[in-house]
Amino acid sequence: MALRHAFWSSGFLIMNPDIKLSIFFPFVCLLGACASIEPDVLDPAPPAIVQSPVEVEEEEVDPGSFTEDQLYQTIVSELGAQRGNLEVATENYFDLAFETRDLSIIQRAIQFASANNDLNALLQLSLLWAEIAPDEPQPHLMLSFQFLESGRFDQALSHMSTVLELGGTIDFGALASRTGALEPQQRVGLINNLKLLSERFPDHTSIRIALVQLLAQGQQLQAALDELTSLKESSGNSEQIALLEAQLWQGLEQGDRALRVLNRALREFDDDKTLRFSYARLLIQNEQYEDAQEQFAILVQQDPEDYETFYSIALLDMEMENYDKAAETFLHLIEVDHRADDSQYYLGYLYEQLEQLDRAIEHYRQVSIGTNNFLAAQQQATRFAIEAGRLQDAHQWLGRLSQGQPRLEVLFTTIESGMLLQNDYIDEATELLNTALNKFPNDSDLLFSRVLLYDTVKDRAGSERDLRQIILMQPDDSRALNHLGYMLADQTTRFEEALELIQRAIAIAPDDPAIIDSLAWAQYKLGNYEQALINLRRAFAAFPDHEVASHLGEVLWQMGREEEASAIWQNALEARPDSELIRDVIERFQPSS
Repeated sequence: MALRHAFWSSGFLIMNPDIKLSIFFPFVCLLGACASIEPDVLDPAPPAIVQSPVEVEEEEVDPGSFTEDQLYQTIVSELGAQRGNLEVATENYFDLAFETRDLSIIQRAIQFASANNDLNALLQLSLLWAEIAPDEPQPHLMLSFQFLESGRFDQALSHMSTVLELGGTIDFGALASRTGALEPQQRVGLINNLKLLSERFPDHTSIRIALVQLLAQGQQLQAALDELTSLKESSGNSEQIALLEAQLWQGLEQGDRALRVLNRALREFDDDKTLRFSYARLLIQNEQYEDAQEQFAILVQQDPEDYETFYSIALLDMEMENYDKAAETFLHLIEVDHRADDSQYYLGYLYEQLEQLDRAIEHYRQVSIGTNNFLAAQQQATRFAIEAGRLQDAHQWLGRLSQGQPRLEVLFTTIESGMLLQNDYIDEATELLNTALNKFPNDSDLLFSRVLLYDTVKDRAGSERDLRQIILMQPDDSRALNHLGYMLADQTTRFEEALELIQRAIAIAPDDPAIIDSLAWAQYKLGNYEQALINLRRAFAAFPDHEVASHLGEVLWQMGREEEASAIWQNALEARPDSELIRDVIERFQPSS
């Protein structure tokens, strides 16, 4: 059964439509582990000041060290801070820090810069601190996190190693947690530097764990596993190592081995909730649902108020079509206000599966604005209301939700008009869009929705007029360029003009398979079969859609490769038995006798 939304990543729910539960509960991802360093509370400071990333002990200032003006500035800054004027206090202390080069003033300046979120000041003050106190690890710890946050990983790693050299401690997971989207070449450099560091500090396990994580991020799964095995042999097993090992085996498509790793680890670390929760999710990913239920039951027994586990149980019950149990759990989660909006969404989906559409609409409409599932929920609620003929109800509901929010009003209009068209309410869709365009003239999204209306009623002149208006306002709108270009190539003989429009579109979005297909279709209409075939194969590899299949088969047929064309059409028809496009092209080239 396909659920519409949800897969797990590092313990957080991320929404994505039409995903099966076997992938919507993926195993916990440890490639970006969070840093284990917790911020320490500073010494008492003015009430408005928040804590700094590292502990800074406020030292008593020796008044004999400063000029009268500097003392005056110190007093003014403190009084200003107590009155909430942090910006002036930050500036004054910043200047005093560089004038006096006094450690206590530098540390106080760091407090104010942190409270004021002045990242540039923090960086400069940390560098000054490191210069004045070269044997202290704290400024390098601060610099490490500042460079990590700004994505300057090589500099961060340099200061992290300095922290260790000066006898401090730091978790290198803070590095790995931020490197998931690195360019391959930059990741290779960090991996090499981590290898060198692990040789210098062989007892610092977080370096080697970070190395494993970076290797895995770069899809060097076997190398990551080898490194982890070596670490396990030298330092013994741990919850984190077990989770990483299982994740790597799962990445290597050896789910059974991943499960065995976690099963053994749970015998060693029986009370570790994260380990058991990850084991349950991995069981689900490997479609061992009943075993997963057992693990969730243990978690609930350990903590009857672990509502996140209850949420997982509800999703699993829904996947196993235990709808009554799932509904009961979702309703309980709503009562305790835990994942209430997600629960409302899945109750809507649940009743949709049971074909109790009025109840589905009720729950979809309870999903709060601004949450992950809000738009999907309103789209489904609108769809079912219109399918049931409740046009006025659907329109009034969307109007209330979007009142005073023009962009949301436009978005809802595009959703409503699309649902009206799907259900053949042509006049209603026309009135809706024309009214909206009177209120929001030349809005490109509304114009494009009206293009779809014109396409439905085969008003090519209307479609071209609105598309050209979009292109006039937004010359780089690849969607409009492609739509107009394909329409001209497919429905007129203006092939050169079509090709020029599509070439403009593909220059903007060179990897879009829909535009590649349009380009090939224009090339085919111009008689350039070889180039059309190259582009159609490229489009079909990226997006094996029935329309692309119909085009690919037609070009192959015209090139005399009839058997290959027939095979592509038949395969497409098997995948999409209701495709009129495929049936039409087969009938044109292989008319039934």
